[in-house]
Amino acid sequence: MNRLSKETSPYLLQHANNPVDWFAWGDEALQKAKTENKPILVSIGYSACHWCHVMERESFEHQNVADVMNEHFVCIKVDREERPDVDAVYMDALQAMGTRGGWPLNVFLLPDSKPFYGVTYLPPQNWVQLLKSVNNAFVNHYDELANSAEGFVENMVQPETSKYNLTSSDSGYTIDALDQMYEKLSQNFDIKKGGMDRAPKFPMPSIYKFLLRYFDITQNPAALAQVELSLNRIALGGIYDHVVGGWARYSVDDEWFIPHFEKMLYDNAQLLGIFAEAYSLTQNSLYSDRVTKTISWLSNEMQSPDGGFYSALDADSEGIEGRFYIWKKAELQNILGDDFEWFSKLYSISAQGNWEDGYNHLHLTNYVSETAKAAGIYSDSFDEKYKNALQKLAEARVHRIRPGLDDKILASWNGLLIKGLTTSYQALGDESIRDMAVNGGRFILEKMTENGKLWHSYKNGKTSITAFLEDYAAVIEAYLGLYQITFDPLWLTEAVRLSDYTISNFYDSSDGYFFFTDSEGEALIARKKELFDNVIPASNSMMAQNLYVLGKILDRQDYLDLSDQMLSKMNKILLADVQWVTNWAALYCQKTSPTAEIAIVGEDADELRKDFDRFFVPNKVVVGTKTSSQLPLLENRTKVNGKTAIYVCYDKTCQLPVTSVKDALEQLG
Repeated sequence: MNRLSKETSPYLLQHANNPVDWFAWGDEALQKAKTENKPILVSIGYSACHWCHVMERESFEHQNVADVMNEHFVCIKVDREERPDVDAVYMDALQAMGTRGGWPLNVFLLPDSKPFYGVTYLPPQNWVQLLKSVNNAFVNHYDELANSAEGFVENMVQPETSKYNLTSSDSGYTIDALDQMYEKLSQNFDIKKGGMDRAPKFPMPSIYKFLLRYFDITQNPAALAQVELSLNRIALGGIYDHVVGGWARYSVDDEWFIPHFEKMLYDNAQLLGIFAEAYSLTQNSLYSDRVTKTISWLSNEMQSPDGGFYSALDADSEGIEGRFYIWKKAELQNILGDDFEWFSKLYSISAQGNWEDGYNHLHLTNYVSETAKAAGIYSDSFDEKYKNALQKLAEARVHRIRPGLDDKILASWNGLLIKGLTTSYQALGDESIRDMAVNGGRFILEKMTENGKLWHSYKNGKTSITAFLEDYAAVIEAYLGLYQITFDPLWLTEAVRLSDYTISNFYDSSDGYFFFTDSEGEALIARKKELFDNVIPASNSMMAQNLYVLGKILDRQDYLDLSDQMLSKMNKILLADVQWVTNWAALYCQKTSPTAEIAIVGEDADELRKDFDRFFVPNKVVVGTKTSSQLPLLENRTKVNGKTAIYVCYDKTCQLPVTSVKDALEQLG
């Protein structure tokens, strides 16, 4: 065993038996490199990463490879989910080198931690050859490496506003600009299979979030059609677990067919919210079904006894990628019995299989009932038969060897999940969903918060790692979601506390954006800012949204101004290439027309809120009280003739109060 055996990260523990003399990231390793004048190898991955496992099996588990690594390098293993700051710095360096990023990420550093070369996965013979070449360069061409490293660091420390030429825009927020963004984005739509026109296909929640809001404003039918096509394929295809719910990270093809089978909390968290919003808008029962089943899977398999949610399920089990989820024909015949014949027609099951080595993976391209009708197997009792067949498969899967569980609990991803749950509760009204969301919030408040500050990671009853901007941004958004489904002022108080801490410790007034790392956290060779939305929205775009919502609820002009300054500087990128800034674009949507401020006062505030929330009204904030409140939107608001009243306001100016949701919706227009 090496020293990683003392770590808590599941990913680092996976490498604890390697013959490589691994260090965790920290002073001990960095000082050793300086003392011995050795280059550093930083190898970054995560527990559910398939190619990380492959590289470990092929290279890091072998003594002959480890000997070369140990002789010439100080070797550091990093869990990118535990240390996203380290990952961001060296991923940025790799991309500056002209190499496409990915994991495992292997970066070579000088003893002062400055990067000079990097690669992703390599097979063992290429890896050993590279190690020897890098060592040769370090010994014989050190000055060239040092010059190269200096250049990469200079690029990294350049302010984002300078790097991307971001300047404030005073052009306002217009529907014309939104139309330009949509047209630009639509050039990369896959209008046949959904998503964007590339493979692999990743669900991109912030793209769908923007399209839903753009449709709400413009009623452009093509925007809604693209969302529905994408969500239908994501809901029916192979990245969805048809047996118990939940989504895998992405499909390796352009058909949403065969996934990389790992299930990540952050994907499922965000997809809950998107499918819930789409259900509110369309009333498509496919969407509510996927929300319900995925929440059930999260509750059954991903929730810790403490109340937080684990990070991921691995792709591999029994040494085979996806083995937990795939089926041989004979297995299905044995499990399903009399149901096999119609089930095999529904899912095109065969002895040859639709994937590797005779395995079948469950995958549809059309609604279950429509597929059954086309296959001639539909009957009045079909829905019940289908449900029972999936239950049989779920029971059979219990006896399989499960994929590895990454059981660390991250504040950021739990924040995303709580927000997804609050949106799901608004759409479906199921009280158990609200209970799960509130319990998740209390977990973060009680277990991952100390003296008004967050911790990034929690495992085995202990917190670790100073929280990053992504943690604050996601948790603030979660708390704002919790307030708006409970009207409990605790969540607003905590959201303000965390926001003010973030402004004090992360904000760069010279650049107008937030650093990714806390001023009290560990200093790396560069202090990065995260501006571009990806599978997870950028922490800066999330903070801009949070400050806007908080500003509206609390009448805090300072929050509103800060949000506006951040968004206005993104205008050039929004118009040039919006697909990388769609969470910013979703906020832009809110700025093109006044945000509805809904205030509900009276004993039935929760019941009226619940009824109101069923409808898709994305550009709103909701406040409420059963009695009275000091919140600006609730001051001097009273019941009407003894009945609970709804006030529909814009910019703090309210229309006449009404006592029915129907009348309130009419006031919204």
